[in-house]
Amino acid sequence: MKKLTFGFVIVIVLSSVVPLAASAQEQSIVDIAVADGRLGTLVAAVQAAGLAETLSGPGPFTVFAPTDDAFAALPEGTVDALLADIPALTDILLYHVVSGTAMAADVVGLDSVETLNGLPVDITVTDGGVFLNEDTQIIITDIEASNGVIHVIDAVLLPPEDEEEELGTIVDIAAGDERFSTLVAAVQQAELVDALKAEGPYTVFAPTDDAFAALLEDTEMSAEDLLGAENLADLLLYHVVAGEFDAASVIELVGESDYVLIDTLAGIPVKVSVEMGNVYINDSMVALPDVEASNGIIHVVDSVIMPPSKTITDIVVEAADMGDDSEFTALLAAVAQAELANALAGEGPFTVFAPTDAAFAAALEALGITAEDLLASEDLGNILLYHVVGGEEALYSNDVTAALADADEMGIMVETLNGASFTVTADEDGIYVDDAQVVMTDILASNGVIHVIDAVILPPAE
Repeated sequence: MKKLTFGFVIVIVLSSVVPLAASAQEQSIVDIAVADGRLGTLVAAVQAAGLAETLSGPGPFTVFAPTDDAFAALPEGTVDALLADIPALTDILLYHVVSGTAMAADVVGLDSVETLNGLPVDITVTDGGVFLNEDTQIIITDIEASNGVIHVIDAVLLPPEDEEEELGTIVDIAAGDERFSTLVAAVQQAELVDALKAEGPYTVFAPTDDAFAALLEDTEMSAEDLLGAENLADLLLYHVVAGEFDAASVIELVGESDYVLIDTLAGIPVKVSVEMGNVYINDSMVALPDVEASNGIIHVVDSVIMPPSKTITDIVVEAADMGDDSEFTALLAAVAQAELANALAGEGPFTVFAPTDAAFAAALEALGITAEDLLASEDLGNILLYHVVGGEEALYSNDVTAALADADEMGIMVETLNGASFTVTADEDGIYVDDAQVVMTDILASNGVIHVIDAVILPPAE
């Protein structure tokens, strides 16, 4: 958290000013503030920060007290944000308090005073008025209390940021926050400390201890199992993105889309979406955005983001087992008949354009053949491999979109595993592979990605 700096000035006011409270010598600073109707917000802030007892103590203190109007003049939401951030609120309140009793007559000859948060407040006397930090005026002075004195001011003193303060690295910040003990232990176990202390910049989606505890409960793992997992480094790197993406830029990036893909250091992208103003990484919500570090930015997430664990074959099998809701029964039967199931469960990465059951039914009708004829066809394997793209990297929707943006109206040619190439084009209705439209994109697998199409595509005749 950035430190704030405050200044203090004592103003001499005309004798016609009416004091805030009577019998001040018998009342503490807090008693006087509570009794006056113009300092309600200040009193609430002091109570929320747990400073009421301190400012009711022997002191003595000099308090520069902003009125309710002064707090109301702050940008909308500032007071609520401070009440939710007690350390920041405490810093600001202590920036209004000086040790000792400084009456107005004493302050006029001072250039600055040191506040209880350790930072000075500048004092300026201009045209008979006393100003703190140049533009905050003392409007009522010398309200004496049993433990000091109050001077009322017309604005809340907001200290300047400490420009000399150096932010820690992502690892330093996580290590200094007790909510991330499991994450820090995992980073150390996976020997990623040096990597995450490097220059970067990186964007880290950081699960809390509670998020890890929920994962362990759901998976019936122990903490020792987690820290000893072979894929621990991959799991952690799935939470790290190269580059610095604050919340505003993420929301802008998603725009009107359902989601965007962002590459992680694990080599598999995450889906980033925005729903009801909240940012989601896959199914994990960003609970606290924009924690700045010297080498990037941290977004605290409410659950551990799990990389895809199912292969393309696993996904097709699972979808085929969904009964009436199945989309891939015919595809699974064809893959099994062509003995490609093991291949599509291999290392990959593969990009599969997967026809639905309706697509197979339409193809059979157009060809005038039965499902049995298709499964018995010598061309079955060749047809299926025409739906699969290999290569060093999977072909995600954003890769296709970017390639199409650089292509002419003829589209792009993509080589498939049967050695031929299909044509990818786009129009206002969507993206097409030959004559099949892509109806669902980016079903992420551990060994690639599946895009669903509404027709079976047939390789060109030799």
